[in-house]
Amino acid sequence: MNPDTLSFWRRTLCLIYDFLLFLAIWFIASLIFIVIVQDTSFAYFRPIYQFYSLSIIGIYFIWFWTHGGQTLAMQTWKLRVVAQDGKALTLRQAITRYLFAVVGITSFGLGIIWALFDRDRKFLHDRLAGTRIIRVEQ
Repeated sequence: MNPDTLSFWRRTLCLIYDFLLFLAIWFIASLIFIVIVQDTSFAYFRPIYQFYSLSIIGIYFIWFWTHGGQTLAMQTWKLRVVAQDGKALTLRQAITRYLFAVVGITSFGLGIIWALFDRDRKFLHDRLAGTRIIRVEQ
C-alpha cells in the first residue's frame, strides 16, 4: 500500500458530502427542466430527463475536476483528484472518471467497496481512469 494513501473513510465521507451537494444541484436542475417541459406524461420524458440529469451532474464534477481538481466537498476535506503522475486531470480523464464512478456507484456501490480490497485503496473509478486522490497541505 502506498504510504500517502488516504483513508477509505475520509474519502467516503467526502463522497457523501459531494452526494448532498449533488442532491441540491439535481433538485434545482430538475425544477428548471420540469418548468420548461411542463408535460411530464409524454413517452420520452423519462429517458430525456435521465440523460439531462446525468449531464448536469457530469458538468458539475468534470468542471471542478479539470479546474483545480477539487469539488466543493473536496475543498472542505482538503482533498484533490490528480492524474497518476500528479498532474491536473485532462478532460478525457475527468469524463472517464465520472462515467466509471456513475457505473460503480449505481452497481450497489461496488466501485466504492472496491477500495477495501485494492492494493492502493483506490476507488474503482480512480483505478480505471488513472487518477488518484491526494491530501492538500495548506
